[in-house]
Parts: sequence; C-alpha cells; structure tokens
Amino acid sequence: MSRATVARRIATAAAFGGGGIGLLGGAAVGLLLAEAQLAKRRLGISDDVPPMADGLYGTAFGRDPLVGRPLLLGFLGDSTAAGQGVHRARQTPGALLASGLAAVAERPVELRNVALPGAMSDDLERQVITLLSERERAPEVCVIMIGANDVTGRMPLAASVRHLSEAVARLRTAGSEVVVGTCPDLGSVEPVGQPLRWLARRLSRQLAAAQTIAVVELGGRTVSLGDLLGPEFAANPGELFGPDNYHPSAEGYATAGMAVLPTLCATLGLWPTAEEPVEPARREGVLPVARAAAEAAAEGGTEVVATRGPWAQLRHRRRRRVPAQDPEPTGTEETAGSQEATGTQATTENGTGPDGGEGPAAKDVDGNASPRRTHPPLR
Repeated sequence: MSRATVARRIATAAAFGGGGIGLLGGAAVGLLLAEAQLAKRRLGISDDVPPMADGLYGTAFGRDPLVGRPLLLGFLGDSTAAGQGVHRARQTPGALLASGLAAVAERPVELRNVALPGAMSDDLERQVITLLSERERAPEVCVIMIGANDVTGRMPLAASVRHLSEAVARLRTAGSEVVVGTCPDLGSVEPVGQPLRWLARRLSRQLAAAQTIAVVELGGRTVSLGDLLGPEFAANPGELFGPDNYHPSAEGYATAGMAVLPTLCATLGLWPTAEEPVEPARREGVLPVARAAAEAAAEGGTEVVATRGPWAQLRHRRRRRVPAQDPEPTGTEETAGSQEATGTQATTENGTGPDGGEGPAAKDVDGNASPRRTHPPLR
C-alpha cells in the first residue's frame, strides 16, 4: 500500500469519526514499550517552563499612520510551538516568526501564544477557545505545531487528525488563515534505538501526511517539519538539539522557523510567490493532494497548498543555515530584570525589546539584518 493511500485512509477515517488500526502484535508492542521507557531515561526531557514571548513586534513600523493596526498572530500546539528548550523569549518560534512577519509586512505584529508543552491534538479545542475568546477579533493568521505527543502518547492517528481538523475549521470559520507545521520526524531522536526508531519514523510520517490532507482540504497550508527533528538535526545534534536531546536548540528553532516563514507570509499575500517559479527538477509541481502530502512528509520544509479540485501545489522552500549568533551585549540580563521589576516594556529606536541582542530573531529568511523587534520581559 502506498504512503499516499495510507495517508488518505487515515484522513478519511478522521472525517467519518473512525479510530486507529492496530499495527503490531502483543509481543512487538511489549518490545516497543520497553524501548520507549529506555529512550525516555536516556533523553531526560526537560520540564522547564518556556519563556513567555507574547507581545508586540516591529514597533518601529507602527510610527507610520498609514500602516494601520498590528497584525495578530496566534500560536497553538505543543512544546515545540511553545518554545521549550530555550531560555530567551526571542529564541522561541513564535517570536522568530512574529519578527520575520513584521519585517516582511513592514507592520507591527502582535503575538498571542496559547501552546501548551505536552499537549496532544485533543487539547487544540481548548486552545482555540482561549485564543478566540481573548480578543475582539480573530487573528489574521494562526500557526499550529502539533503531533509529536500524539505519536509518543499512542493516540490513534485518525483521532489526532480529527482534532486538528476541527481546530482548523473553527479558526477558518472565525476568519483566520491557518498554517500547520506537521508532525516532525521522531525517528531521528538520537537515543531512540531500533525497532522503536523505525516505528516512530513511520508513524510520524503517516500522521504528517494525513494532517496535510485534512488541513489543505479545509483551505489551510502546511509545512513539513520533518527537518525539525530530521536529517539536518541528526547531522548536527550538538547545534540543533537542546540540552535534553529532544527539543530543538535556539539555532534549531531558527532553522525550522526559516522553513515556515515564507508560507506564513504567503498566506497573507506578502511573499512574492509569483516571482518564484515552480521547479520540476526539485520535484515541485501540482499533484493529487494525497500524493503531495506523502511527498511533503518525507522532506522537511515542504509547503503544500490547495490549488483546484483534488490537486495541491508542492513547493520546497529554500532554507539557509542561520549565521552564528552574535555575542550578547553587556548588561542584557540586568536590563531585562529591571524592566520586569518596573512592569515596563521599553523599546529602542529600532523597536528592540528588553531582550536586546541580534540573534536569529533579528535576521530575515535570507539571513539579512532586519529591524529589531519588541519583546516582553523574560519570565
């Protein structure tokens, strides 16, 4: 059975309320559970609270009366969306993408992140309600990163996709564009041994492909996050994984963020996609939705968007490694602490927040310097 057929069956089961199908016998399940427990002991996954990154980015653009009100960016999902594994607000994926979106749009962006570390897809309903009830208007665009905990928590794939579909449908009905970072490739996590590694990779890709089918057919866009824990990360574990060898490091989040930013901007009509022709040599093109979903799941950084009828466009977004991070300016932490104590959110001439520093959040997708952004105090 082809990967596209499997993905379509999972998506169809989700649409009609079906559950998952058992893949393995009892002895195999016992072996895999033992492997999983061993992997957990080796990983030592951190339970640190991710830094709070909610706030206004790109405040320098707000001085132009023609710009209008800030764009509202909603962030939903699990620990990856929350930014677990880093300790500065500007290093989280929400802050990175809010900064990049503000630079491309030349307009302030307000970030509201309701992601919860450890969340599975059944938590998306709560997150959507929280996000939509806290503002007078729905976000212009929402980013969802979910799926890894569904695989490790053994949630049936069809149930996982159904929860995601319901969340996307509700956001779309409220007027938000939606970009989903699909389930990362868990088979690349270093301490995970065989046969668990093989099964984790298989289930991750099956879920990512089924997520893509469901989201695209609801009018959203997806970006494969296979490389978030995939080949690039496996090749550079010291740089791209965090201290727990599971969550990404600051550079890892920035690498993934550069894959998502073009799609995030394109969904708002801000990315010059007309100037980027589809390249058949890179296996880009218009394919049946299920086949496009299967292709995307196998290669991180791949965007899938509906075109017409049962067809979708597959585009491999070019990704560039983030330049080495500049040293932190002297006095950064003291400045952040004093601002938190006084309850103020200071900005410099270029809109820099108390976080200071020129790290990945201050670079655009091509690695060029962009105006600094406002960040809330570290918590």
